[in-house]
Amino acid sequence: MSTNETNLALGRSFHQALVSGDWDGIRALLHDDATWTLPGDNTISGTAEGADAVVERAQLIASYGLDFELLHLLVSRENMALSLHNTARREDAVLDEYLATVCRLRDGKIASIETYLSDVPGMNAFFV
Repeated sequence: MSTNETNLALGRSFHQALVSGDWDGIRALLHDDATWTLPGDNTISGTAEGADAVVERAQLIASYGLDFELLHLLVSRENMALSLHNTARREDAVLDEYLATVCRLRDGKIASIETYLSDVPGMNAFFV
């Protein structure tokens, strides 16, 4: 399997584990020192440091009832990214954002994740 195919498979596995709530599956894709950085000023913003903290971040995000629609899997020479459309609704807020979740890879696992958002103010209003 080529590097691109391997990286695409890793991206598919990450998305599937997120959608299905397979937290052990996400953990298996991460290096122990993995990080996940999100913009904004809310309960999910900032940098989660360490694989367990990254999994906790994924659990927290999923606990808000998001639909993680995968638009595209993207690869570079050494890394991969997920292009997503995330939506959710509750009585007092609606989330409707496009994002790129960029995963830097090392030795076939995720070393760091950085998420880029289309609507940081909307994210701040939703994740209170």
